[in-house]
Amino acid sequence: MTSLLATLTHGATPAGTAARANTLRAGVLGANDGIVSVAAIVVGVAGATTQSGTVLVAGLAALIGGAVSMALGEYVSVSSQRDSERAARGGTGPEDANPWAAAAASAASFLTGGVLPLIAILVVSGAARVPVTILAVLLALAATGAAGARLGGAAAARPVLRTVVGGGLALTLTWTIGALLGTSGAV
Repeated sequence: MTSLLATLTHGATPAGTAARANTLRAGVLGANDGIVSVAAIVVGVAGATTQSGTVLVAGLAALIGGAVSMALGEYVSVSSQRDSERAARGGTGPEDANPWAAAAASAASFLTGGVLPLIAILVVSGAARVPVTILAVLLALAATGAAGARLGGAAAARPVLRTVVGGGLALTLTWTIGALLGTSGAV
């Protein structure tokens, strides 16, 4: 993610600042969403079953489906923003808002972020796999919170806390539901 951010911010001009800001936002949000979404799904499934194949299928489905969803969402959002700006200026408008760049940044960063919990849950076995995955995820979320703060010129403490607490809550809820379903015989 650091190389993506450096590439996008290098040589920023006033005319390109809005486009870069949209792409950076999409990148940071995509990484955060990839980490949380995929982690919540694989931890939830791991709470219900010890079958690595089942966890892998669920994780891959979350990774691919999430990346496509994020890209589509960014494309639609930035396209709507650009259309609104053009309409407000009588049919002409800035070309800074690039829906394709935002979509690509969001999908790539979702995949990059989402692959971490998938790898963590699959390479560690036994009773340690969920705690190790949770630790890896919380550290990655702290890094994305700090990166977002840095990009916005803000102090890192609050953004880091928000991402870590939010991600921790998602993991706790999905693991608990998975464990309840797994032990109840519902799955």
